[in-house]
Amino acid sequence: MSVLALGLVLMLGAHLFASFRGPRDRLAARIGVDRYRGVYALVAAVGVALIVWGFIRYRAHDWSQVWAPPEHMRDATRTLMWFALVSFACVAKSPGRIRGWLRHPLLASATIWSFAHLLSNGDAGGMLLFGAFFVWSVYARIALERRGDHGATPSAAFTRGDATALVVGSVLYAALILLHPYFAGVAAFDW
Repeated sequence: MSVLALGLVLMLGAHLFASFRGPRDRLAARIGVDRYRGVYALVAAVGVALIVWGFIRYRAHDWSQVWAPPEHMRDATRTLMWFALVSFACVAKSPGRIRGWLRHPLLASATIWSFAHLLSNGDAGGMLLFGAFFVWSVYARIALERRGDHGATPSAAFTRGDATALVVGSVLYAALILLHPYFAGVAAFDW
């Protein structure tokens, strides 16, 4: 589980550092904006790779069940995942009522995704992975609001962007159900 933890530190640490605008701007000025972006992207990408590799290793060798979630929590997770994927589909810059309501669709998606998985995963690695993402996404949303970044503006009516987000999110949800066994080791409706 140490590889998973290292990946989380690198990936979420890079994002956390970027939220501290003063130190981030000073570092970017010192080494150059393009070099900063390159280092940031590299650290985050290495973090993601370590998270994936570490979670695969954890599931294969270090599984540690802490508690047994009630069966109905899996239903809640399945339902929340549709909302997470519709939120993710709102990342496109198309104006819409849903995007405006979410304000920061990618953060909303990460928050819903991680919370949904915390409900139905009672193992140590799952709690570490999804708990870290949940805490980071809540922190990031608060940090954006404190900086005055209130995100997308709500649209007065349902738009084509909303329809697109609902369709794309639903297609992603169907793909998730079909592909979940391949990247999570368990079928989306069997856990």
